[in-house]
Amino acid sequence: MNRTTDDAASPLQELRDDRLAAAGVRLLLKRDDLLHPTVPGNKWRKLLPNLAEARAAGQDTLLTFGGAYSNHLRATAAAGRESGLRTVGVVRGDELRGRPLNASLAQAADWGMEFDFIDRGTWRRRMSAEVLGELRRRHGPALVVPEGGSNAAGVRGCVPLGQELAGSGAEVVAVSVGTGGTLAGLAAGLAPQQRAIGFAALSHAPLDAETAALQVEAFGRRTSNWRIEEGYCFGGYGRSTRELVAFAEEFKAAHGIVLDLGYEAKALFGVFAELARGEFRPGTTVVAVLAG
Repeated sequence: MNRTTDDAASPLQELRDDRLAAAGVRLLLKRDDLLHPTVPGNKWRKLLPNLAEARAAGQDTLLTFGGAYSNHLRATAAAGRESGLRTVGVVRGDELRGRPLNASLAQAADWGMEFDFIDRGTWRRRMSAEVLGELRRRHGPALVVPEGGSNAAGVRGCVPLGQELAGSGAEVVAVSVGTGGTLAGLAAGLAPQQRAIGFAALSHAPLDAETAALQVEAFGRRTSNWRIEEGYCFGGYGRSTRELVAFAEEFKAAHGIVLDLGYEAKALFGVFAELARGEFRPGTTVVAVLAG
């Protein structure tokens, strides 16, 4: 059942697997993919406070950023439609302008999102005053939400994700990392004895500092109960490999759960890689976040 209220907690589901049993490890799935019918759970958590901020400021438009296959753009379009807000998606790659939309962007367009395709040089400067001023000139006044929804408001929105795990018995919580906002909020919401692992791409080497900066911006402090393991996301948010696809297909056959290749499969792939390396001692309870 999908849950749509602002304060609803997503359910936990225990996963039975011979590899876990052999290692003496218990694995729970945090089913954030069931939090909202159209907006992936971690995106919903990050967008809710940004939607509230837009309403409080009297803004009727959200302007945000993403790649051609961005889950965040699609989620923002769905959340904007539900909230009665206009949405503008700034897409990396002006070579895409005028081409047929892929399925992800087409869905966002169906939900009312307008697109602005910018070249990659401008993309690298997208949060500069110059570029934001030009975007506002083209699209009008708007609340600007960074890529992935990862700003201080979005980080605060993910704190309940960690708090909901207080009574789970979990010692380790694993989540796939894109822009870092979910990990930043999750870690801040965990109990002192719990720690978080973020599975990220090698191309995101500066993420540690960025995640810490988000925590400082949101809470005035940096939490220290998290670490990032790189090399699990295979080079980007939407990219995958044959190895990852095979893992997702095997997982579906064994457990009946379809994993999103963008994030969910990567989080679980990382958990089982850590398990195979003996990183979890017998008796450990691990939670893997299925963000949707």
